Amino acid sequence: MIRLALALLLAAPAAAETLIVGNKAEDSISLIDLKTGRELRRLPTASKPHEVAVSPDGALAAVVAYGGTTIDLIDLASGKQLSRIDLSPNAAPHGIVWLRDGRIVVTTEGSDTLTIVDSASGRVTGAVPTGQKGSHMVVVSRDATRAYVSNLSSRSVSVIDLSKGAKLRDLVAGDEPEGIALTPDGRELWVASRGSDDVRVYDTSSFAEVAKLSVGDLPIRLAISPDGRTAISSNFNGGDLSVIDVRARKVVRTIPVSGDKAVQQVTILFDATGKRLYVAETGAARVAEVDLASGKVLRRLAAGKGSDGLGISRVNVAR
Repeated sequence: MIRLALALLLAAPAAAETLIVGNKAEDSISLIDLKTGRELRRLPTASKPHEVAVSPDGALAAVVAYGGTTIDLIDLASGKQLSRIDLSPNAAPHGIVWLRDGRIVVTTEGSDTLTIVDSASGRVTGAVPTGQKGSHMVVVSRDATRAYVSNLSSRSVSVIDLSKGAKLRDLVAGDEPEGIALTPDGRELWVASRGSDDVRVYDTSSFAEVAKLSVGDLPIRLAISPDGRTAISSNFNGGDLSVIDVRARKVVRTIPVSGDKAVQQVTILFDATGKRLYVAETGAARVAEVDLASGKVLRRLAAGKGSDGLGISRVNVAR
């Protein structure tokens, strides 16, 4: 069924972009037309849909149930749920990446594992124990051979060999490491530790920590631009963004978004051009669209309660 949906959508012409928003406080996702800013669909999900991943062709979205053991697969063109994948006994799925080969890689924090799923069959093909606590977010190298998992409670990042299905080692991080990103060339791993208000940079060949820099107040997420020149930390308590020159490893400016801790700013996502950022203002049920060059908030997009996880697809939802 899923393969058929993929084939049909691949044959369709490209359309306007859709923003997918996980509304973790009301168990739903919002599908927003980025051209108009209008919410086209709001779909029910399983418990606490924190994070979202989009399939490589943009046809489907995978939505975790952080409050359970499942992933929902959503057909974006029709705005309907295709299936629900059960990860049991792996529990509390959170960070999620959809790989080019069709596998879905997801942290399962409740069982301290990194779980691998075949999206076509819905079958769990492996679960790698991290041996750490609070295995929360994940990034994967472009060649899909290595995954990096931030472990909130263990002050560490686990390095996973995906080809062997085994952990290679743990890297020492700051207090409550959560936000995590790779440079596009895969040579550097960047980790934001929300408890120590810093970002650490690791060489992915030697695993050595090569830099540490202070950022804003409680950096809860981290993103690197598609061109690899700019890193951004999303600072929960400050309601702002720290803009970092990747080559200089230096904070060059701060972009105010709400400036309010009560807004609960969490997830950030670059668009494909790297010119705009989408910033989840979780406590306000909305997403801010920010122009990177000017630092201006261009508009705010209404979503559901607890708007957090974000994804973008070029597939447009049928009206």
